[in-house]
Amino acid sequence: MENVDLLMQLYVFVLAIFVGFELITKVPPTLHTPLMSGSNAISGITIVGAILSAGAEDFTLSTILGMIAIIFATINVVGGFLVTDRMLKMFKKK
Repeated sequence: MENVDLLMQLYVFVLAIFVGFELITKVPPTLHTPLMSGSNAISGITIVGAILSAGAEDFTLSTILGMIAIIFATINVVGGFLVTDRMLKMFKKK
């Protein structure tokens, strides 16, 4: 039964990679920045989930992966805010 769960998780992971790649490549450059600022909320949810995973009582692979997810999602959120701030500065009158 454990192999079925692992196979299902692997299937969902590969499917998520494929769908994510297809979606990202179809976004035109003019929509990239507004979508990036909207994805900050999704990265915030990722951070919460990663904190829950990394904060487990026992030190396992999920703890390590949770810590890595916290780092990457935080970089994504900070980068998204910087790009959004830069975009908004372009629309301000001088």
